[in-house]
Amino acid sequence: MSMFDLVCVTHRGLCADDLPRRVGELCRGGISRIILREKDLSEAEYEALARQVLDAGGDKVVLHHFPQVCQRLGVSRLHLSLGELEAYPALRAQVKLLGVSIHAPEEAIRAQALGADYVTAGHVFATDCKKGLPGRGLDFLRAVCSAVDIPVYAIGGIGPDNLADVARTGAAGACLMSGLMTCPHPAQTVRELRERLP
Repeated sequence: MSMFDLVCVTHRGLCADDLPRRVGELCRGGISRIILREKDLSEAEYEALARQVLDAGGDKVVLHHFPQVCQRLGVSRLHLSLGELEAYPALRAQVKLLGVSIHAPEEAIRAQALGADYVTAGHVFATDCKKGLPGRGLDFLRAVCSAVDIPVYAIGGIGPDNLADVARTGAAGACLMSGLMTCPHPAQTVRELRERLP
């Protein structure tokens, strides 16, 4: 079996059922990591949801945007925008696993220099989340992978039909959102995605 990571990025607005329950099912299916990205929540609301999702997903769950929530909940995994890390580079020392969202090879180089453990690079394909914007494509993804030594996770418009192409670029994994939030059988969907890998 390949060591290609499948990462779920959450979006509870798309979620067909209870998000913590879905996270538990994804973990049972063998998802590599869950990034809890719920951009519309206040810090207090996010913390309440994070407690439930952590109960379901354990150490596979990476918190997003709120370093103070990481500290209060004793979680040492955080995902940030590059701008957030550049504004607060000391955050690197507060967590064991630090992920950064980037949109260009030179941003990936900056993120690596600031201590990122991995980057998410996107958006690779056209996606409903970025309506009207063309995807940056597989050549963009290859360029990011060549620019840094840390794992690169592709994000944006990735699904069963293009997953194998993404895996062939040298990316360490792929992030999926809507497909994993809306599918009727999350654990089975993760297993089926793994079968698509080269």
